[in-house]
Amino acid sequence: MKSLIVAALVAFSTMAGAASLPAAQNNSVQEYSYGTHLDIAKVVSMTAIPDVCEVVPAKMTYLDHQGERHTIEYRVMGNGCQNN
Repeated sequence: MKSLIVAALVAFSTMAGAASLPAAQNNSVQEYSYGTHLDIAKVVSMTAIPDVCEVVPAKMTYLDHQGERHTIEYRVMGNGCQNN
């Protein structure tokens, strides 16, 4: 009987631990295109923009208003161009 109770407690604690993870850890990366609707409540991280004079890929990870995590990839001009 005790082993059944212990097994049930382990199963419930495992489910509770999974439920406490951030809502829907979405690991897929969405490609941004003009007109893409973004529901950004909080920016989690952004990639650093390199010091090159060309268009480079960048990524931003954010949480939407429902708490779901999203990653979007977009293109940005590097920081290495100088106006002389």
